[in-house]
Amino acid sequence: MSSKHAPARIELRLRELAQLFNSMDPSPFIDRDLDIEAEEFIASWARELPAGTEFELRIHLATAATPEAAAGVEEAVRHYFANRAELKSREFRQLLRRGRTSLIVGSLFLVGCLFLGEFVGRGGGSVASVAKESFTIGGWVAMWRPLEIYLYDWWPLRDELRLMERLSRLRLRLVPPKT
Repeated sequence: MSSKHAPARIELRLRELAQLFNSMDPSPFIDRDLDIEAEEFIASWARELPAGTEFELRIHLATAATPEAAAGVEEAVRHYFANRAELKSREFRQLLRRGRTSLIVGSLFLVGCLFLGEFVGRGGGSVASVAKESFTIGGWVAMWRPLEIYLYDWWPLRDELRLMERLSRLRLRLVPPKT
C-alpha cells in the first residue's frame, strides 16, 4: 500500500553507522539484527505517526560512513523489519489457531456443563439449584479465554504486524556529519 503523502520522517542520531546493528550478531550484513535500542526507538517513533503513512528513516551520523558500509544499510534495515513482520504474522496465525482450539474445547466443556447442570438440577432443592448454577458458571468461565482471544488479544498483534510491514518498506537516508 503506497501513501499519496510524503513519508513520515523518523530521525535517528548515531555516532557511527555500526551503532545501528547488534555488534554481537555474526550474520552477514543483510541478515544482521538491529541494535535492540535502535529497533525500540524506531518502532516507538513509528507507532506515534499516522497509521496510513509510509516511513523515511533519516540517520544523522557524527562520523561519516564508508561507501561500502552505507551501500546495503537500507536493504539490511528493510530485511530486518520484514523478518520481524514474518515473525508477527506467525504469532498472529498461532494466536488464531489457539483461539479456534480454545473455542472448540470451551464450547464442548460449556455444553457438558449445561447438560450436567440440567441433570443435577432435576432433583430440585437448594443444593441441586446451587450445583446447576455452579456448572453453568463453570461452563461460561471456560469460554473466557476463547472470547478474550477473539475479542481483544488479536488487535495489538495485528497492529504490530502492520507496523512491521510498513517499517519493512521504509526509505532510508544517511545524513553525513556537517563539516
